[in-house]
Amino acid sequence: MNIVILAAGMGKRMQSALPKVLHPLAGKPLLSHVITAARALSPTTLCVIYGHGGDAVPRSLAADDLVFAKQEPQLGTGHAVAQAAAHLDDVVPTLVLYGDVPLIASNTLQRLIDSAGADKLAVLTVDMEDPTGYGRIVREQGKITSIVEQKDATPEQRAIRECNTGIMVAPTVQLKKWLAGLSNNNAQGEYYLTDIVASAVADGTPVVSAQPDAIAETLGVNSKVQLAELERIHQRNIANRLLEQGVTLLDPARLDVRGTLQCGRDVSIDIGCIFEGEVSIEDGAVIGAHCVIKNARIGRDANIKPFCHIEDAIVGAASQIGPYARLRPGTELGEDVHIGNFVEVKNSQVAAHSKANHLAYVGDATVGTRVNIGAGTITCNYDGANKFRTIIEDDAFIGSDSQLVAPVRVGKGATLGAGTTLTKDAPEGKLTVSRSRQVTIDGWQRPVKIKK
Repeated sequence: MNIVILAAGMGKRMQSALPKVLHPLAGKPLLSHVITAARALSPTTLCVIYGHGGDAVPRSLAADDLVFAKQEPQLGTGHAVAQAAAHLDDVVPTLVLYGDVPLIASNTLQRLIDSAGADKLAVLTVDMEDPTGYGRIVREQGKITSIVEQKDATPEQRAIRECNTGIMVAPTVQLKKWLAGLSNNNAQGEYYLTDIVASAVADGTPVVSAQPDAIAETLGVNSKVQLAELERIHQRNIANRLLEQGVTLLDPARLDVRGTLQCGRDVSIDIGCIFEGEVSIEDGAVIGAHCVIKNARIGRDANIKPFCHIEDAIVGAASQIGPYARLRPGTELGEDVHIGNFVEVKNSQVAAHSKANHLAYVGDATVGTRVNIGAGTITCNYDGANKFRTIIEDDAFIGSDSQLVAPVRVGKGATLGAGTTLTKDAPEGKLTVSRSRQVTIDGWQRPVKIKK
């Protein structure tokens, strides 16, 4: 199977310097969604036709299994497919897709391919309530005889509700022949790919059709309005799949998945949450409102309270995070770890049953089990040029407002008094305190504001 993806359009209505097919839907370019659907069909050749935006498209999406062909100038869809001719294997059929139609499903494409077989031209069609703007499928005695574009259609043809999606499969040898015979004698002055239907009929090649499971699969993006509409359709589809798996969504309309979200049983997700990259949530976990979670694993029965940011991190089973906590890349939390409000953890391992309940920074640290980190504590891990590591061993107690200047070690069972600035290792099992002597100044008077 050859697959050609047309991605050369300018997208004037997007009002953007970014090529249309690179605008994101669910966190990745429109074209990436189409490429993913195409790859599921295991094509022997996967060719992307680009044009507007110069080399931005191949530069952004280059991969070993993709070949790129440039269409310049852009003279219509037929002309675009012709740019791929040199890359197409004549022995297998060719499927034509569109880089701005991101929701097309692989099973729909397989249905179309199956209907085409090895020797038929197959067109994906949809029945539209309002077909305005779409090419109409013209049939005689039930058989497709041509596709007529809106601007070239007669009043009778404009009344037809079966529309062309542009997606089609054709025998490659005949496709090349039909493309070579295209004319631009039409209202747009372009070479229409749809005109190959009439050529197929003239050659006696059967023209058949298939339809998608949902019209949304065939909708294209030509404006930011349409992009936003497809985003919500896509997100609602994701929400429906999660609901069917048993996930509780407090409001399916207020969920954004920009990657892959895997959920176990009895997971609950509140409103306004964003999931990016690869995220897995294990059984019984609760995600509070307005959390942003990226490339993370949330353990069984964990409770992520509202307004937390978690990135490239692992949260252990039964841990409690937030509200307003931030777990940065490299964070690994064990079982039953408590990271409270306004606590930031970065590139650190925190073992089971340890707690930093409020207003702390733990960076580049190894924290043992059953450690208590008091409010206002920070690990001073950066000297302006290099990062250093802090080690806090099991059962240590770090008093509030302490600064641990790395590299430094707090021994097992050690206690740091509140306000300690630790620059040397604290021995295990002992109290370490570092404070200035408290002084009271007799006769001191608070300054009074001078009136002007």
